[in-house]
Amino acid sequence: MPFGELPILSYLAKVVDILLVWFVIYKLIMIIRGTKAVQLLKGIILIVLIRIVSNFLGFSTLQWLMDQALTWGFLAIIIIFQPELRRALEQLGRGKLFSRSSVPEEEEQTKTIEAIIKATEYMAKRRIGALISVERETGMGDYIETGIPLNAHISSELLINIFIPNTPLHDGAVIIQKNQVAAAACYLPLSESPFISKELGTRHRAALGISEVTDSVTVVVSEETGAISVTKNGELHRDLTSEQFRELLTRELKTAVKATSSSRWQWRGKKNG
Repeated sequence: MPFGELPILSYLAKVVDILLVWFVIYKLIMIIRGTKAVQLLKGIILIVLIRIVSNFLGFSTLQWLMDQALTWGFLAIIIIFQPELRRALEQLGRGKLFSRSSVPEEEEQTKTIEAIIKATEYMAKRRIGALISVERETGMGDYIETGIPLNAHISSELLINIFIPNTPLHDGAVIIQKNQVAAAACYLPLSESPFISKELGTRHRAALGISEVTDSVTVVVSEETGAISVTKNGELHRDLTSEQFRELLTRELKTAVKATSSSRWQWRGKKNG
């Protein structure tokens, strides 16, 4: 029997082949994780499940519709996932596709929270309008690209200087990504909700708008009143006191970090044990 056809080597080759395929799939999932493409991917999975159920139950018309959706789905995927595909190819070209992604540590997140609180309270006392959005699970790359990239270490002094009136970067939103100021002067989508109070201006509408399409936490400082507001999950928390603001920001941002760290710990425990 030739050496290459030995059963053990054949099994090893199959195992390595499967592991490589799963690794590539895992990396692709990590690329689209935290983007709007995740919701579209869920829709595709739902179509596949409906196709399987309709075939099992004998629903010929529904099965035909799902077949058509899947037949033309590949073309639709290329069109719909164009930003994600472009980002994946860019990472592949830079050699970052297989690099290990870093997760913000709790200590760094604490510094970020303190910097945001200190800057916000400073600007609120002086009625300096501000709009700060903190990325969580849903990626905000599309909105970061609309602004001026900074990629700077976060500090209260930097945030204050950005929003000083009549400076080049003060008009727009600051987006914080992985405990860094990713970009300033970013454009956020305005909420079209009819229930927004007419007293609220563009900053509050933008904060609500981004909270409706992502899971980000956005801080707003009113230029007219100096009031501090926070938006999350389509909810607006207005006129917060310093204590309420600190409690809300800490709860929302630290909970996300603890959940991520916990999931990583459980995965490592399963892997080692």
